[in-house]
Amino acid sequence: MTTLLKQIFNFLKLLNSENGTNQLAWGLSLGLILGFAPVLSIQTLLVFFVIFIFRVQIGAAFISAFFFKFVAFLFDQPAHHLGKLVLEMPTLRPLFTEMYNLPFVPMTRFNNTIVMGSMLVSFLLLPFAYFGFKAAIIKYRATVVARFKGTKFWKAFTATRFYNWYLKYDEFYG
Repeated sequence: MTTLLKQIFNFLKLLNSENGTNQLAWGLSLGLILGFAPVLSIQTLLVFFVIFIFRVQIGAAFISAFFFKFVAFLFDQPAHHLGKLVLEMPTLRPLFTEMYNLPFVPMTRFNNTIVMGSMLVSFLLLPFAYFGFKAAIIKYRATVVARFKGTKFWKAFTATRFYNWYLKYDEFYG
């Protein structure tokens, strides 16, 4: 429980910082794919690979994966129907047969209707999620953070020794 709270506090700290919005938006969007994918699968490993290779906020990806895992259960029924529709298409049957005979590809469990449908839904929602999260982060920083930093409380708090001590501590230990 404390790890989750620590991740949430770190995410709020990232939202309020001057870090790039692209890294945060990509982290939240890739968390969407992690949330919709099965936990131990090739898809998850590929998303982890992308997260670790490119400049993506890992904490944002994990937080959004945690929350999107719950949302994915709501999409199970539509994902099942979409996956069944795609897997039963006669024109794609030779492709799926060839894919099933390749090494490692069956470990993606693409032949499961819910997995296929969930992956299609998550890939279709990925660009919308990225641009939506990016716009939300920009709007949040422009309105909420700017308004909060303009309050008398914040100005008085930043003048205290405790705040200066926190800044030093954060500088050394992050």
